[in-house]
Amino acid sequence: MKPSTELYKLIKSLTKSEKRFFKLSSSLQSGDKNYLKIFDYIEGQSKYDEDSLKEAFKSETFVKHLPSEKNHLYKLILKSLRSYYSEQSISSILKQEIKNVEILYNKALYKECEKFVVRAKEVARDHEKFYYWFELLSWEKKLLEEAYESGEFSRDLDELIEEEEMVIAKLRNLAEYQIVYSKINLIFRIGGFTRNENERKVVEGIADYHLIKGKNTAISTRASSMCYYIKGLCAATNRNFDDSYQFFNKTREILDKNPNIKSDSGQRYVLTLSHLLRCYIDGKNFNQAQTLINDLRALEGTKGFNSTDITVRLFTITYNLELSLFHAQGEFQKSVDLIPKIETLEEQFGDKVSKEQEILLTYSKAHSYFGVGDYKKALYYINLVLNDNEQNLRQDIYSFARLFNLVLHFELENYDFLEYIIKSTNRYFSKQERDFEVETVCIKHIRKLSKILSQNERTAVFISMKEELDILLQDHNERVVLEYFNITAWVESKINKVSMSEAVKKSLK
Repeated sequence: MKPSTELYKLIKSLTKSEKRFFKLSSSLQSGDKNYLKIFDYIEGQSKYDEDSLKEAFKSETFVKHLPSEKNHLYKLILKSLRSYYSEQSISSILKQEIKNVEILYNKALYKECEKFVVRAKEVARDHEKFYYWFELLSWEKKLLEEAYESGEFSRDLDELIEEEEMVIAKLRNLAEYQIVYSKINLIFRIGGFTRNENERKVVEGIADYHLIKGKNTAISTRASSMCYYIKGLCAATNRNFDDSYQFFNKTREILDKNPNIKSDSGQRYVLTLSHLLRCYIDGKNFNQAQTLINDLRALEGTKGFNSTDITVRLFTITYNLELSLFHAQGEFQKSVDLIPKIETLEEQFGDKVSKEQEILLTYSKAHSYFGVGDYKKALYYINLVLNDNEQNLRQDIYSFARLFNLVLHFELENYDFLEYIIKSTNRYFSKQERDFEVETVCIKHIRKLSKILSQNERTAVFISMKEELDILLQDHNERVVLEYFNITAWVESKINKVSMSEAVKKSLK
């Protein structure tokens, strides 16, 4: 059986300050510390090698039961991290406070216990932590019972019950929004946009849901921010960028006005800004887009945005959208110049980069190299996407990568191979639940182009292709292809004998 790399990954994920805290807390413990020897050795490895570890400590007794020693070390590191972050998130603080409440109550120190409950409840209320608030109310009811037994009747039980009902209502309301969010997020994660009439009807149903469509249906700030975020996602999946901008901008506004909620909703805030960025790029508001990229990067390390998870998200989202911004401007050389830095960071973050962002970045790299005419490099990255066997995630990328692949093989003059790829691409599209005619038109003309060598005849085919595309792309749904590959700019570049960059810049004018 292959040795587990979980301990190695955990140790490698630690920051310098986290390692220092672990070493410091370990130094306070008495007895043998074999786990520190294992820690130091694994920390020094560039790749986990258990045989090397065993060889290094073959004279040590603990090697005979290495799995249990590794497990012990894993638990100690997690314990250290819990302690290190015990005061760094509201949830951690409230958990500690509730533990203090339990200890004081069990020691019959009711007055002191009540002080902790009141203080913690205020924190839970200010940050809308309804689960903790509800638990604290349970402790408050217990304290009320003790007060009654002591002959104190200063607090009304009905008042406490009324507050509990209010918290439960807010909790249920937020939970219902989370269920609705899961439904629209599933569509977005699978396809990136609505691919057929059935999916559009599902999104329409979500947008028409009473909690989303109705006024004043969100009864907390968290629920309100989620409501507008869901509205934004519904609009984004239907590629309605005007409404999408309006709703995501409202989400941002709500979170900016409520810093306590914002700092505890880092992931949603980052995703909100990323959707706004797409709206700016689609609307050709390039200066605002670049400003927003800078705003996103400035979040890194600030309160609520200092976790590894958020750091990785900020990296992948900002660089992927910066590549998209350059593509939309026809600045392909700038996007290519950015790739070495991106790949250095990808290597640094390793498997912490999500599958979705990895796919998006790889596709964007292919687009970048295509824009500067380096078709072999572009094909290398497209093949990385196409050779991935992902069956559910972001099928929009996998679909348009196949169309892009045909263009690349045409540019590389792989005409014999192109006929085979066209057949396999047609088979793929026939199995997809999609209703886009633009793909059929592109494939038809690329097949024609691959069979003729005369430059004049090819130009005539490109002109015919342009005429059909111009008609098709008047349809809002068909225009989705332009967000993945500017097929019209490519056709224009072939007709007018100019670079892809020139064609895109000309279209902007």
